[in-house]
Amino acid sequence: MGALSFRTEMAFDYGEPSELQPNVVRLVANNPSPFTFKGTNTYIVGTSTLAIIDPGPDDPDHLSAILSTVAGRDVSHILVTHTHRDHIDGLDALVEATGAKVCGYGRKGVPMDEVLLSPSGRSFIDVDFDPDIKLRTGDQLAGDGWAIEALHTPGHALDHLCFALEGTGAVFSGDHVMGWNTTVVAPPEGHMGNYLASLELLLARQDAVFFPGHGGRIADPRRTCRAYLIHRKMREQAILDAIRADVGTIDAIVAQIYEHLDPKLINAAKLSVQAHVEHLIERELVLAPQEIDFTTELRAS
Repeated sequence: MGALSFRTEMAFDYGEPSELQPNVVRLVANNPSPFTFKGTNTYIVGTSTLAIIDPGPDDPDHLSAILSTVAGRDVSHILVTHTHRDHIDGLDALVEATGAKVCGYGRKGVPMDEVLLSPSGRSFIDVDFDPDIKLRTGDQLAGDGWAIEALHTPGHALDHLCFALEGTGAVFSGDHVMGWNTTVVAPPEGHMGNYLASLELLLARQDAVFFPGHGGRIADPRRTCRAYLIHRKMREQAILDAIRADVGTIDAIVAQIYEHLDPKLINAAKLSVQAHVEHLIERELVLAPQEIDFTTELRAS
């Protein structure tokens, strides 16, 4: 399988705003990790009336940097791409400081039993998130110098939203599309079929640039979406080939198809393979018991 080409260059300093295009400023939270790259990106959009996209972690220094960049201007809306904690834990303090309305997909009324029992679970997800304004595909928000359209893009998370900045060709792609690495799709919170459909949704658009939740700008978004779709389909074929060759468990598949993997990422790789296996089961290409884990014996249909 050919390796994807990732873009790991990113010019920034923690606590210092970077203007990416007119009326779009990025701040990077100081929470780097194998899953967050350099840290979580917070975007400030607009001129006199502002929208903030993804408050980031609960970090007083990051909050201070946001408020310093806002410089007393009105923040009318805080938009949340999804409720993984590296994106949302700073929300309460930012709302208290700005009085802004919170906008996102929302978790209330969504069955959470499986998610709470998952490896990500409550530790990594704010399952109680209940925004002031619930957004679905096509819903719009506007302020001075900006208008944003919501795009529901589940896959990485069931509540994931991207935000298109109208009239600019820019999309804030959250964790759905990033340039530095592929997106983690970890069941049951993550769903491979939804993820692929959401990539197709973005591929059908004519956007000029993506501003992701981690890492630098993506200047060729359609090419990136297409490459990630091809990568996932090739990965899925490799998994199906392994199962047909009697490499019968997720543990064994990961050992075979992931080479030189950082030990910190092995569990994420297993969850990604599980997401692919579940997608294969849904299409009746693989047979397995109703409940599967990393040691379940799988067989091709």
